[in-house]
Amino acid sequence: MPSIQFCRLFEIAVYLFRDCARSTSVSSDKFSSKGVSVPSGRLSRFARFGSMATGIAGGMLLDGAMQLVSGKRPSITDLLMTPANALKVTLQLGQMRGAAMKLGQLMSMDAGELLPPELSDILARLRADAQHMPERQLGSQLIKHWGKDWRDQFEHFDMRPLAAASIGQVHRAMTKDGRDIAVKIQYPGVRRSIDSDVDNVATLLRLSNLLPRTVDIAPVLVEAKRQLHEEADYAREGKYLAKFGALLGNAPDYVVPAFHRDLSGKDVLAMSYVDGIAIEALAAASQAERDHAATLMIDLVLRELFEFGLMQTDPNFANYRYDAATQRIILLDFGATRALPKAIQKQYRSLLKKALAGDADGVFQAALDIGFFNAHTAKKHKALIGDMLTMALEMLQNDGPFDFGNTAFVGQMRDQGMEIVADRANWHIPPVDTLFVQRKLGGVYLLASRLKAQVNVRAVLERYV
Repeated sequence: MPSIQFCRLFEIAVYLFRDCARSTSVSSDKFSSKGVSVPSGRLSRFARFGSMATGIAGGMLLDGAMQLVSGKRPSITDLLMTPANALKVTLQLGQMRGAAMKLGQLMSMDAGELLPPELSDILARLRADAQHMPERQLGSQLIKHWGKDWRDQFEHFDMRPLAAASIGQVHRAMTKDGRDIAVKIQYPGVRRSIDSDVDNVATLLRLSNLLPRTVDIAPVLVEAKRQLHEEADYAREGKYLAKFGALLGNAPDYVVPAFHRDLSGKDVLAMSYVDGIAIEALAAASQAERDHAATLMIDLVLRELFEFGLMQTDPNFANYRYDAATQRIILLDFGATRALPKAIQKQYRSLLKKALAGDADGVFQAALDIGFFNAHTAKKHKALIGDMLTMALEMLQNDGPFDFGNTAFVGQMRDQGMEIVADRANWHIPPVDTLFVQRKLGGVYLLASRLKAQVNVRAVLERYV
């Protein structure tokens, strides 16, 4: 759908504070270092931002002077977007973690279409080279949650993390009563630093001129802080882990780990350990298996939207794994779960009904009603928007497999969307609920594309619309 493209293009500019893409999952054999402490105090985190800004400013002055000497007139944006500055940002955000790191992870996943390849490659280090807490800092967090004798309740606790992300890291353990569990432990100070991190990122965005001055991001900042505080509340996530376990309890194609309430709290989340492979590793599987996995992901997001009214809105690939033996999808992270208003469910159902019916004018009006674009943009770019809708309708009108690996389709949609985004004077932020839903839909589309899956999208949609 063109709606996915619209919001993906807006996300990189106005929604950098969400974890769109994205926590980092790495195997334990990558954690050979002693780790890097997470700066937990507001002053220490502010100092990191200051150091980063100072380093970037110094680089800008030097680069600007060199360009002036060579007869060029440098722009602020060009001076900011250099490989050297990208490296400074990557190293600092990777050590800070928390809300600050989410910015770099989002850019590393979604900015490939907007930034030069060398910058995207540098930012990708945030996914490939995750840092973890030193054992001493980890021990302090465990004592804080379970007490100084915390080891007494475990037969074994692996101090090497299975995975590290922007908010916390995951360890495997065996309890004395025989439970094989995965324990997610939050980095110290993450919750306290959310508001200041988001404000600091917003300041950098304004100073960098990456956002048009006409765009009011204040409502997004408020929502970003609220959602990040919810994601940092592991007690809340535990409730949704149990909720999805119940909702999908009779669904044989999905696995939700069991929630271990007695070991969990606001900073620690314990669940049953479920083995599986990274879902993107299916790119090397047979066509039939790739198609199966992509179909299950599409079906799940539609159930969330139209049946549950409850959506896990973070499409990060690391939140899903795959059990090759049973061909089931494993669901791991529920921190970004969000209840959906009935109004938005109704709007999406209307949009998809019109799309399945081939009603181009109806789809255009439904997209406008949902808030993908405003009336002025709709009028000024009606032809471009119409072309994107036509392409999307062709995908749904075909009662057969749609090839998500069709790079020509994606390229055309991206090019047309970029023409609209280039009109900075008419940038528009969709409603917050729309952003969350589109974020999930876009992520599922990206996964299906990564797998080069072929799915009869129309047949799946008809079960819900």
